[in-house]
Amino acid sequence: MTRSGRTLAVLCRGAALVALVGFVAPAAHAGIFDDDEARRAILDLRQKIEQSNEQQRARQAEQMAALTAQVEQLKRSLLDLSNQLEPLRADNARLRGQGEQLARDLADVQRRQKDIQSGVDDRMRKFEPQKVTLDGREFNAEPDEKRQYDEALELLRKSDFPATAAALTAFRKRYPTSGYGDSVLFWLGNAQYGARQYKEAIASFRTLVSASPDDPKAPEALLAIANCQAELKDSKAARRTIGELVTAYPKSEAAQAGRERLASLK
Repeated sequence: MTRSGRTLAVLCRGAALVALVGFVAPAAHAGIFDDDEARRAILDLRQKIEQSNEQQRARQAEQMAALTAQVEQLKRSLLDLSNQLEPLRADNARLRGQGEQLARDLADVQRRQKDIQSGVDDRMRKFEPQKVTLDGREFNAEPDEKRQYDEALELLRKSDFPATAAALTAFRKRYPTSGYGDSVLFWLGNAQYGARQYKEAIASFRTLVSASPDDPKAPEALLAIANCQAELKDSKAARRTIGELVTAYPKSEAAQAGRERLASLK
């Protein structure tokens, strides 16, 4: 190669090198610039994230503070409500106690009213006629009427014949139309017989037989008359009365007893 040719070759290689250097330098400069931008972007992003976190923490703190305030307000409200309810509970307890006392008072009043009504009924029953069944007959008797009759028979059971006769005689005067009339005559005759008031006893028994010949005690009354006549030593009258008894009530136990008694009469 000639000198000029070598010179041209060298110039060409130099130009290519300069061009290469010119190309590589801007690329390197661009790479350095890109790294800085990325770092700044990252720093900006971190700063924004940190700011966002700070804002979020601030909002959370505000919300927590608000929630705490609400909780405290709710506690105060509950305390106030509890304080308001306490008098209501006391009033309710007092009212419940008053209600229970009123219930007890009402029960007492109802019980006393029932007792009073029962007492009134008992007193009224003392004046109301009572149904009595005696010797197969049923009739109404005043309470005092029944009481006097029962008291007279109690005297008879004690064998207090004079007192019985007096009580039954008083009964007949006070209650002349009593349903006890026939029974009173019969027991009066027995009391008089026991008191040895034979004539009075005959009169009582005879009144019974004449007034109520169908009375279950009429046969016994005739036999009792015969016994009184025998006590008076009037055997003839006694036999005549027994004959009357046997004729009027032949199947009665009193008639059988009368027949047996005839043998002892002289």
